[in-house]
Amino acid sequence: MADIILFNKPFQVLSQFTDERTRNPRLTLAEWIKKPGFYAAGRLDYDSEGLLLLTDNGPLQHRIASPRNKMPKTYWAQVEGDIPAGAVDQLSRGVNLKDGPTRPAKVRKIDAPDLWPRTPPVRHRETVPTSWIELTISEGRNRQVRRMTAAVGYPTLRLIRYRIGDWTLGTLQPGEFRTEHVHLPDAPPAPSGPARRPGSRSTKARRPNRRPSSK
Repeated sequence: MADIILFNKPFQVLSQFTDERTRNPRLTLAEWIKKPGFYAAGRLDYDSEGLLLLTDNGPLQHRIASPRNKMPKTYWAQVEGDIPAGAVDQLSRGVNLKDGPTRPAKVRKIDAPDLWPRTPPVRHRETVPTSWIELTISEGRNRQVRRMTAAVGYPTLRLIRYRIGDWTLGTLQPGEFRTEHVHLPDAPPAPSGPARRPGSRSTKARRPNRRPSSK
């Protein structure tokens, strides 16, 4: 059994408890989370909002954050312009970024979600419309969603992470969190048979070295 904190990270808050900047330090998780021993499992960009998971359990933290586990993450992105079906399809199939092509993603255009107002508000041009898309990806590249939408010509103006695996924001407002219990699987049984001392050689017989025959 392990505890996990689901936190709605506000805009312009670091997903860590300290800021390395001494001049004009930024807001951190320490403003809201007062539970010693809990650390973020993964990260969420300073200028992104939404779901951030924290735990005091090392194996669970690794399971959530490790890119090898390919835990799906769902984002709501407000993009500049009325994004067409062709761009949505391109995002779904994957786009080429500087660090290589992205994996296929689940992407669809959605109505504007019922969200809290952002402080400060999103700055956009009155003459240019905006639209919303939902993206589910299983990668964790730096600023990946923003780079993906920019690659198809529709820059991201606002980004909210709604889901990680089976965990969702639910009704959490910015700065709010809730704690849940997680049942971890039992540790795998130890291998049977006599233990080998470190550095000992295998008892399996080795085939003698043979020189190649000359012809």
